[in-house]
Amino acid sequence: MIYLGVGANLPSPEFSTPRATLEAAMQELAKAGVKSVAVSRWYESAPVPISDQPWYVNAVFRVETDLSAVRLLEAMHRVEAEFGRVRAEVNAARVIDLDIVDYRGERNALDGGPLLPHPRMHERAFVLLPLRDLAPDWIHPGTGTHIDDLIAGLDPDQVIRLLKS
Repeated sequence: MIYLGVGANLPSPEFSTPRATLEAAMQELAKAGVKSVAVSRWYESAPVPISDQPWYVNAVFRVETDLSAVRLLEAMHRVEAEFGRVRAEVNAARVIDLDIVDYRGERNALDGGPLLPHPRMHERAFVLLPLRDLAPDWIHPGTGTHIDDLIAGLDPDQVIRLLKS
């Protein structure tokens, strides 16, 4: 299985809300051969680390693709750029953020590809809670830890709640 984490906390120029931007981005990824087969519930979460930024909108998508992890990441970066993502400051507010959370259980892709699974996903409620919606029995490929145990170990200061429709 392949899981992508999506998030945004700023509206994009073309779409009215962060969620609308993220849904449109996933449709754009479909043109590159990334088929969305399931989506978690949508959440809103306080910025990590805590700041005065607007809250984020987050979800996890389960996708199917014939793209390698490297090519998938390239496609995701193209879509981010098309949707106005600027990579200037770490943890800055953003109109779009697309991450590979888990790529078929692979660890540390070769050829300069992405670190797999995502290196900080196990510390982030905004990834783990939506991921559990799709994969309640998911096991971290690197540590062998069950998702419920990862969630139980999260920093209690992380604030996340279901997004109101």
